[in-house]
Amino acid sequence: MKKNVGTIDKVIRILIAAIAIYFAYKGGIEAIWAGYVLYAVGAILLFTVLTSSCPLYTITGKNTLKK
Repeated sequence: MKKNVGTIDKVIRILIAAIAIYFAYKGGIEAIWAGYVLYAVGAILLFTVLTSSCPLYTITGKNTLKK
């Protein structure tokens, strides 16, 4: 996988992932499926941060990584 996620993008993804996982864990949402969706969103965002690669960026040709 080609790296295409920059530093600022990584920080934003970590924050959004942390918020999603927090709300999924706290269970403030009544629909059970919504908690699973939030866990999945958080996991996907953390995976893209760890690999520095976003499949959607690859498809659209976007790149936030400064060379």
